[in-house]
Amino acid sequence: MEWDDQGILLATRPHGEGAVVATLLTRNHGRHSGLVAGGRSPRLRGALEPGSLLAARWRGRLAEHLGHFTLEPVKGYAALFFDAAARLAALSSACALVDSALADHEPHPALFDGLLALFDLLDGPAWAEAYVRWEVGLLAELGFGLDLDRCAVSGANDYLAYVSPRTGRAVTASVGEPYRDRLLPLPDFLAGRGGGGPAEVMSGLKLTGHFLQRGLLNGSLPPARVRLQERYANAVARGDQIG
Repeated sequence: MEWDDQGILLATRPHGEGAVVATLLTRNHGRHSGLVAGGRSPRLRGALEPGSLLAARWRGRLAEHLGHFTLEPVKGYAALFFDAAARLAALSSACALVDSALADHEPHPALFDGLLALFDLLDGPAWAEAYVRWEVGLLAELGFGLDLDRCAVSGANDYLAYVSPRTGRAVTASVGEPYRDRLLPLPDFLAGRGGGGPAEVMSGLKLTGHFLQRGLLNGSLPPARVRLQERYANAVARGDQIG
């Protein structure tokens, strides 16, 4: 069998002397892997960076077989951020999360489009807030959505300040204050208040990281996601400008 699609490169691993196994998020065929002959050659190595948008042709005898990819570069997003380490870390983290969270061959066209939209937003001034919102969207797309629209206790939708680490539902400041040590802070920019900032982004990363581990991944975060949060936290602690 054979098909053509667009794909976002999520990861590669060496195979044999010069080939790689490439894993892509394709628009219509979901997460899919295939052998790329000559994938470690100078001609292809630059195109096979996580985040690259590729024109892909897959061939295999059966859908469940590894099969072979023929890949042509369309756009290399990682190259945009070689001088912006934190943004590159966010791109790598997003690819690693999708690679870890998705089952093979399940189409998620909205997730494909959303990942490309994130890559474009990483080139803007509010890239870190956009990244946190993307993780909230990833949770929702894969069935682990957070309820951040109204208070789980009172039903009110103003002054939402905390999220239950068990249910993923928001509560207001007055309801949550007595239990604040057991709740997760809800950043203002996720509650529709304010434009964010480094401290707010850190709260957002901790919030989404909790539910990524507890629900979606049922285990540890990918190393690339851990590195993103550590890099961001270190930059905030030093007072660095995060570019």
